[in-house]
Amino acid sequence: MKRDIISVTDMMEDLEDIVDLSIKLKKERYSSYDVARNRILGMIFEKPSTRTRVSLETGMTQIGGHAIYLNPNDMQVGRGETVADTARVLSRMVDVISYRAFKHSNVVELAKNASVPVINALDDLEHPVQIVADLMTIKEKKGKLAGLKLAYSGDGNNMANSLMLGCAITGMDASIGCPEKYKPNAEIFNMAKEIGESTGSRIEIVHHPAKAVESADIIYTDVWVSMGEESQKSEKEKIFKPFQVNDDLVSHANKDYLFMHCLPAHRGLEVSESVMGSLHSVVFDEAENRLHTAKGILLTLL
Repeated sequence: MKRDIISVTDMMEDLEDIVDLSIKLKKERYSSYDVARNRILGMIFEKPSTRTRVSLETGMTQIGGHAIYLNPNDMQVGRGETVADTARVLSRMVDVISYRAFKHSNVVELAKNASVPVINALDDLEHPVQIVADLMTIKEKKGKLAGLKLAYSGDGNNMANSLMLGCAITGMDASIGCPEKYKPNAEIFNMAKEIGESTGSRIEIVHHPAKAVESADIIYTDVWVSMGEESQKSEKEKIFKPFQVNDDLVSHANKDYLFMHCLPAHRGLEVSESVMGSLHSVVFDEAENRLHTAKGILLTLL
């Protein structure tokens, strides 16, 4: 039976195993694997991408397979072919599909109609592949996941949604600091809290950034204006200014905190230059780990 990774919850049983596999693969960077030989990854991208595209394409190549980049404007789906029919056709030609979409419902529709594994490469609800790299980075730097506290300051977007789930599954506490109007998805928040009850994870949403960051082991932020929200830029920048991760905010965290950002970062907006460039910042280790976790995810699905 084929397996998809559409949500972080699709890794409920083996999320930390995939993290551990990715750490192993990092040490065996150029090893290929029989299971990937002659296998093809089809990558559909409706939104721009640097880390996700390069990590999946490079990762599939390094483990012994091949990747094909597919721009919807160059496909029949861009001329009215349904997502379902696209899934059925691609399933006859490739072995795995990754899909970066504007709408979560389209990723679900593709997975429902594909007979090969589908990877959510980001949509408006979640970003599960990023979370694996985040958790890998934390485990590399801290030696563990369970019992740590991650604080997020900013927009309650797809990253906040996925971080809550990832923390809950692995036994980490998560405190999401965001404006009242920009809270994470309520259903995902409730799901994360429920998962946390069984793993010892405390998930909360607060509206004062210093409260979120208090005694944090990891401080995480993301852009204030996501792709497709450009018309809200000036309004959101005013609302989110108090949530900037800067020297004052990080003073409330543990002294050995890690600063993380899924990138791209807008220095001087969601994060100050002083924090972004500090010794606490692990953003480029985190970015590199997108490659190793892409391989971990692909090998798990193959």
